[in-house]
Amino acid sequence: MPELPEVETTRRGLEPHVSGKRIAGAQIRQSLRWPISGDLSKEIVGCALSGISRRGKYLLFDCGKGTLILHLGMSGSLRFLKQYEQPSKHDHFDLSFTDGSLVRLRDPRRFGAVIWEKGNALLHPLLKRLGMEPLDEEFSGKMLHDLSRGRTMAIKPFLMDHHVLVGVGNIYASEALYRARISPLRAAGKVGLKRYMRLAEEIRSTLREALDAGGSSLRDFLDSSGNPGYFQHSHFVYARAGLPCQNCSAPIRQVRQGQRSTFYCPRCQK
Repeated sequence: MPELPEVETTRRGLEPHVSGKRIAGAQIRQSLRWPISGDLSKEIVGCALSGISRRGKYLLFDCGKGTLILHLGMSGSLRFLKQYEQPSKHDHFDLSFTDGSLVRLRDPRRFGAVIWEKGNALLHPLLKRLGMEPLDEEFSGKMLHDLSRGRTMAIKPFLMDHHVLVGVGNIYASEALYRARISPLRAAGKVGLKRYMRLAEEIRSTLREALDAGGSSLRDFLDSSGNPGYFQHSHFVYARAGLPCQNCSAPIRQVRQGQRSTFYCPRCQK
């Protein structure tokens, strides 16, 4: 699933090409996770797209009189096309502009979402209870430490709880915990403040490095120009089960946590 670096990479790639353009319409070829309103094209035609922001893994297209909220789901990607091209099987949604260019959503597994919100998008039920943004200046280890008190759940699913922290999914939670030398199996409430302070810094640096590399492309992710990310070549533990730890040479282990694979070094992470 695209995580924060992949979504932010998409946003940064799209915005310079579409900001300020006037919307010509929307074409819906397939329903996604939820049905897309058939009146969407009428709602947004003529609107000027003033910019694209991000909240967690959601992209917010500011159309003036409303916001188009997009989620890439498990396998989605957004492409910017200078002119119309014949869609392929998995190209389910187009946002077109009056100059002939368009943004196209490709989503083989159809878990993505396109939602039109006329009110304050940040108050939409999907967004209003989201947790901290890990790249915000206000984010800190103390905030994580305070939220973890009394929590018996393991720290990795704690970091992946979008009511606590947004955008840090399976890949980057595993990588940040390795860098902070914290076992993903340790109870969140048993990790002390000093270790949370280091963890917060490692989360931030891991995400920034992933952004610089254009995200991780393990299956379907491509950026807005159709290019893959390269951060998977810098993974220390994710998808490296059985391979030697780059620090101590112990074999990387793989376990299941909450239906997701977790990768860690049993020697370095305590």
